[in-house]
Amino acid sequence: MYFIANWKMYGNTNSLNTLNKVIKFSKSKEINKGRIIYCPPFTLISSFFRKFQNCLIDIGAQNCHESDDYGPHTGFINSRMLKNIGANYVIIGHSENREKGETNKLINQKIKSALKANLKVIFCIGETLKEKKNGKTKSVLLRQIKKGLNKISKKKNCFIAYEPVWSIGTGKVPKLKDLEETIKFIKNKFGKKKPKILYGGSVNPKNINDLKTIKDLDGFLIGGASQNSKKFIDIIKKTYN
Repeated sequence: MYFIANWKMYGNTNSLNTLNKVIKFSKSKEINKGRIIYCPPFTLISSFFRKFQNCLIDIGAQNCHESDDYGPHTGFINSRMLKNIGANYVIIGHSENREKGETNKLINQKIKSALKANLKVIFCIGETLKEKKNGKTKSVLLRQIKKGLNKISKKKNCFIAYEPVWSIGTGKVPKLKDLEETIKFIKNKFGKKKPKILYGGSVNPKNINDLKTIKDLDGFLIGGASQNSKKFIDIIKKTYN
């Protein structure tokens, strides 16, 4: 199981001390076969990379520019630069960025750039509340998958993170039956070479006992709860208990 901590726009150098509990936990037998990946803000990637040198915790970024090369893009960071400072993963297509104008075409370009730089991609898809109420969940997800992964051959290096837009930060999660059906639908769209499927959307220590029962789920993309070491560790422990 993969446990991906998306810190969003939180954290500073003082936050490094809060990671000690997770580092200690990552070296224990309680982690089972779980994989921990932290995706901090750009400003902390190098610091996290150094902090995790002597353990198996990996590093990712929260987004990247679509350009393969350096260029006049003030304020942006591309996949080559991320790889250079220690990142091995990158989140692309998060709903918070889609809301700010990221299109499926732009997301597709970013995924291609990330894969070219040998980053593994955490590709986010999800429907809005309006789309859900109108019964368009599957058609929305299918469109996002098709356009986001258009002409991409290295799909084995892409994780699919299903994160309903209406669930993020709200504390609401889909009904287990609906979530299981959606995860199965996503997996079946990839034929024999099925990708890792993650769930993201208000994952916390209180609902993990229910979420871990979902079939075909390979892990979780965890937002707010991952910023608290105790809550993050609790989620991982409860997944295996």
